[in-house]
Amino acid sequence: MQIRSNSLELIEGFLNFVYFIIVTFWTNMDEVYFRKVSATVILAVLVVLSFLLLKPILLSIIVGIILSFIFSPLYTWFYKKTKLKNLPVIIICLVLITLIILPIWFFTPFLIDQSIKLYRASQELDIITPLKNIFPSLFASQDFSAEVGSIIQSFITKTTNSLMNYFSNILLEFPTIILHIFVVFCTFFFVLRDKEEIIDYIRTLLPFSKEVEKKLFESTKNITYSVLYGQIILGSIQGVVLGIGLFLFGVPNALLLSVLGLIAGILPVIGPSLIGVPVAVFLLIGGNYFSAFGIILFTIASSWSDTLLRPIFVSKRIKLNTGIVLIGMIGGFLLFGVLGFILGPLILAYLIIIIEIYRNKDSSGIFLQEQPNK
Repeated sequence: MQIRSNSLELIEGFLNFVYFIIVTFWTNMDEVYFRKVSATVILAVLVVLSFLLLKPILLSIIVGIILSFIFSPLYTWFYKKTKLKNLPVIIICLVLITLIILPIWFFTPFLIDQSIKLYRASQELDIITPLKNIFPSLFASQDFSAEVGSIIQSFITKTTNSLMNYFSNILLEFPTIILHIFVVFCTFFFVLRDKEEIIDYIRTLLPFSKEVEKKLFESTKNITYSVLYGQIILGSIQGVVLGIGLFLFGVPNALLLSVLGLIAGILPVIGPSLIGVPVAVFLLIGGNYFSAFGIILFTIASSWSDTLLRPIFVSKRIKLNTGIVLIGMIGGFLLFGVLGFILGPLILAYLIIIIEIYRNKDSSGIFLQEQPNK
């Protein structure tokens, strides 16, 4: 009872102290200051509530904004031809919906089927025998061979199992995916149509001078083009080139491997070789030398496609340091999932742009370099 009494006294004392602070603050605060504080509190509450409201669909909104940026040149060309604001956006939306919805609808069952087959094949895969043939002295011990084989088998099993679950969840969560796609295209439509008004509105909110503001928007536009076109679009093309080789040479589970190659293609330095080289090694172990040689050629061709197409897509653009791109993609993937491959580098790029503007030096930085026009 004594402890409870002391606790009540402490609570009562704390409430009296809070009451004293509020009364003192209220009596000494003029009306203008009160309005400013009230407005700030209301704004903060509304911002927090809006964030919580948009949080479930925030990534979908960002995807819509990114797509509008990618298709902005096409919209501008249509607008110059038609002089209409809505018609070009509607045409682009219909084409884009067809390109996104139809592949998901038709290819998802095949991807699930191939991921199951890949999972079953991974259970029967003999890893140790080829390693013993390549490194006989290292794998002379049976215990060591069994331990290494168990570790590698566990890794392969978990990876293929994750792929199978990922594609299976697409069917289970299809209604939710449709809602997210709807949000993506709503955002895409309005941002693409009203981009100039949106940019002007953003300009009014920035606390920078006109000169810094102009430099910020120009650098942001250039680096976004560099990341989206130079890394994402070109990387996807590399993955497609490898995918063509996988289908031509009849590689098992070619569709699934092509999707993985497309994702790997956007990774700097690594690229589609992350998929092409293991597939070629697997074919060599199986004695299929012709197909293995063909996959190696297509893997090399996918890398050459970057060299040939990069000047067309990103000539005279600011280039983000490759190490920053790779770090941004890995960190973005861990934070946002697959979409992080795009968001990660962009977030780091925008931070570096602001730092470079603050640095205000004529010499180029180590993270951003101006690419010459080729």
